[in-house]
Amino acid sequence: MAASLRLCAAASGLRYWSRRQRPAAASLAAVCSRSMASKTPVGFTGLGNMGNPMAKNLMKHGYPLIIYDVFPDVCKEFQDAGEQVVSSPADVAEKADRIITMLPTSINAIEAYSGANGILKKVKKGSLLIDSSTIDPAVSKELAKEVEKMGAVFMDAPVSGGVGAARSGNLTFMVGGAEDEFAAAQELLGCMGSNVVYCGAVGTGQAAKICNNMLLAISMIGTAEAMNLGIRLGLDPKLLAKILNMSSGRCWSSDTYNPVPGVMDGVPSANNYQGGFGATLMAKDLGLAQDSATSTKSPILLGSQAHQIYRMMCAKGYSKKDFSSVFQFLREEETF
Repeated sequence: MAASLRLCAAASGLRYWSRRQRPAAASLAAVCSRSMASKTPVGFTGLGNMGNPMAKNLMKHGYPLIIYDVFPDVCKEFQDAGEQVVSSPADVAEKADRIITMLPTSINAIEAYSGANGILKKVKKGSLLIDSSTIDPAVSKELAKEVEKMGAVFMDAPVSGGVGAARSGNLTFMVGGAEDEFAAAQELLGCMGSNVVYCGAVGTGQAAKICNNMLLAISMIGTAEAMNLGIRLGLDPKLLAKILNMSSGRCWSSDTYNPVPGVMDGVPSANNYQGGFGATLMAKDLGLAQDSATSTKSPILLGSQAHQIYRMMCAKGYSKKDFSSVFQFLREEETF
């Protein structure tokens, strides 16, 4: 199986659902149905920075949860809230026929699905398995094949929006899988996100996410460089950010997630770059983009450079800091 997991991905088609496109009451009622069927338990594996608030939003919409995480301590607050905690992904699959996984890497996803105590050991026929991890598209395709052999359905549905959007229920989901299963996935995903986009066959959700995160890394580095240059030229950082955000250089990294301490409240740069999306995970995602670019013979000159920068950051002690700490990294580096 390991060898086959190094294949490449493809993309096709597009369907789009947005909570903002419909009247609020109607969309919430349609997507988060209160029927008895909707109140059957949902399994959730992976309660990290993103998975934890995502699971809480399912709870808010009335879904009982079957919870598992490799670190039992993170399950305690869910157990205290009355949710059921089990000891393995297999036990989740035994008790729930709709399961969401949110894991850090391809290896973690493979273990959660195909490991000795993985989901596939006890998955029931007809189950819907939604993986919101960001992993190699080829791994998603291989897992889908294994799931299909067990008579269940697999969809990849990675997310964008960060921890803030996960908490507020405003994530964007990029979904790959059988189109006739999209509505079933949308019912759950719409309770955790404001945009749910159908991208095509299994693996295309991952393809979209990899492209998005490559662009995000490039724009964050660009924002950090511009802010650093302006500050060294004597500009006040808040003033510079204001100018950028009313000009053509504006981007998400500048107006929503600014990397300069003191410019914005409620972002990792205001908290010594704690929380958020770790530099290690960004380096991992850029590695996926690099692998995909190699397999498709696609030039990604800036993407490759961004990958090297984040790898250097991880080697120099930034691995656990938010990826916006690239600003601090550049400030400390005099060799560029």
